[in-house]
Amino acid sequence: MVGMRFEVWAPVAERVTLRLEARELPMQRDQARPGRWTLHAEAGPGTRYGFALDGGPVRPDPRSRRQPDGPEGLSAVVDPGAYEWRHPWQGRPLTGAVLYELHIGTVTPEGTFEAAAGRLPHLARLGVTHVELMPVSPFPGTHGWGYDGVAPWAVHEPYGGPDGLARFVDAAHGVGLGVVLDVVHNHLGPSGNHLPAFGPYFTDHHRTPWGAAVNLDGPGSDEVRAYFGGSALALLRDFRLDGLRLDAVHTLADDRALHFLEELSAAVDALAAETGRPLFLIAESDRNDPRTTVPRPAHGHGLHAQWNDDFHHTLHTALTGEDQGYYADFAHAPMAALAKTLTGAFFHDGSYSAFRGRRHGAPLDPMVPTHRFLGYAQNHDQVGNRAAGDRLSASLSPGLLACAAALVLLSPFTPMLFMGEEWGARTPWQYFTDHTDPALARAVQEGRRAEFAAHGWQGDVPDPQSPHTREHSCLDWSEPERDPHAALLAWHQDLIALRRAHSDLARTSLGAARVTYDEDTRWLALSSGPLSIAVNLHPSERAAVPLPAHPELLAAWSTASQYEGGMLLLPPESAAVLR
Repeated sequence: MVGMRFEVWAPVAERVTLRLEARELPMQRDQARPGRWTLHAEAGPGTRYGFALDGGPVRPDPRSRRQPDGPEGLSAVVDPGAYEWRHPWQGRPLTGAVLYELHIGTVTPEGTFEAAAGRLPHLARLGVTHVELMPVSPFPGTHGWGYDGVAPWAVHEPYGGPDGLARFVDAAHGVGLGVVLDVVHNHLGPSGNHLPAFGPYFTDHHRTPWGAAVNLDGPGSDEVRAYFGGSALALLRDFRLDGLRLDAVHTLADDRALHFLEELSAAVDALAAETGRPLFLIAESDRNDPRTTVPRPAHGHGLHAQWNDDFHHTLHTALTGEDQGYYADFAHAPMAALAKTLTGAFFHDGSYSAFRGRRHGAPLDPMVPTHRFLGYAQNHDQVGNRAAGDRLSASLSPGLLACAAALVLLSPFTPMLFMGEEWGARTPWQYFTDHTDPALARAVQEGRRAEFAAHGWQGDVPDPQSPHTREHSCLDWSEPERDPHAALLAWHQDLIALRRAHSDLARTSLGAARVTYDEDTRWLALSSGPLSIAVNLHPSERAAVPLPAHPELLAAWSTASQYEGGMLLLPPESAAVLR
């Protein structure tokens, strides 16, 4: 045991007590920092503790680094510097990256960091550069997506806790992979959230889909911003992460002159300079706002990249023909829409969105580096938020999956795959929860059914609370060993190898790409850097794609692809890559 300082921000409390194992110790106001309560006491790693305000119940530390008994239990003391790292790591930058989105709870049936680490050699052989983990903050129960976490400084104990995350990151570094972590600053889960008892962490001045907004601009918001920003820096520093993906930044309501995102990006850049490792922030935003990734000196938020849903939506519509919901905006001329996003990133750049009933977005500067936009055919949202959690592989041929892979992996954008996509996994990825509050569990079950019934869904909606829903969502690792999965896996490996061999793909600007297409015959050719990627999405007709003279065929999904008289002849539902 050693003497250590306990502190908590509780600006309204008249009395704060530290519960340290079985002892109750009164805390003192910090006169130099209004609202802070402090106390020095003997404790060590594993010591359980919590805080009681004005004689109320003992609650976990808002800045807890470990919740061994879940969000409702006491916190445990952790030494963030205790882990002995086995592999030195200088970091991997975002430029040139190929990301792989992964959910710890379903990438293996065991659903732990340790089991997931056993699959890292597969990812190294595949050729990806970074694993992007879905959120790992503590949430009620054992299994869930992670977006209802309630302790952003801690790590979900059933996955393996903070030590498990450190060992996973260390193992990733050992095979040359960086790690990106998805974090949620826009809300906390509906169960186990004790922050409102401590201070004005939330405000009714702004509303979000989850209710009151995180207080980023009202009284007390200096502490709230430091709370979320500090958790981000602690994760990057203590776990040697390479970057963070910021969930739904468009719901971070902030009217201050210095936006929270700008403040956070400056702090991350400073940490990168301090550690000597490249660090980056990737935003999820549906605003199509160029300011998200515009550098701070040019009056942007300075985030290093953002997910590009417009590219996903246009590609999905072109592949599937779906036109419900937001896909309706892209369904009229899907090949033209896909061409627009490949050359301009945003489809909605001030254009009218019928889905929103208004104009949406703003145009990007054609000189913007393309690596600032992530391109993907699937991700956890676009699969899991479907009623049945069906992947593209549930309805598309291997040939169309190969076309999607070619456009994603050799596009101008930073590519991202969703776990199992590389072999066309047939397992669904469904929405599942493990809420311990019976009323909340029932509300989630009923709300999920009502949501899809309102959209005209006729089939069964998997029960989010059923253990079988999570079990059905776990990857089947026997699939890559048999066709057509093995052929798709080899195709993905070849495409990633081509991207790595032509590193200038990652250093282009939006205005450099060129696209030709035919809406009726459903072929499209993309020229990006030295490569041309041609796809034929037609189910039965061969495509004649005009290309420059004497190209070199580097890869083809179909051996029947051939170049004759200035035309690349592509069989139905096939793709080819040429130099």
